[in-house]
Amino acid sequence: MTAEDRSQHPAGQLPIVTATDGHAYLGVDAVVALIRALAASCRELADDPDFDLCSVASALDLEADHLDCLAIQHTHVGGA
Repeated sequence: MTAEDRSQHPAGQLPIVTATDGHAYLGVDAVVALIRALAASCRELADDPDFDLCSVASALDLEADHLDCLAIQHTHVGGA
């Protein structure tokens, strides 16, 4: 995965660290920023007739999948 691939997904901007136990982690600051971004996106889309909660959920699933792949990459390649 290239830096360009990571930059195309918001999840690619999150600072993932690999701990001594081999698991990938996000800092609390990153998680708080992520939750605030989700809330802001929901507010922006709330009155848009072209979007519904299913559309938002699908986009969030894609980002979760991307973040999961990044976490696997960090733990299997020894970090990025």
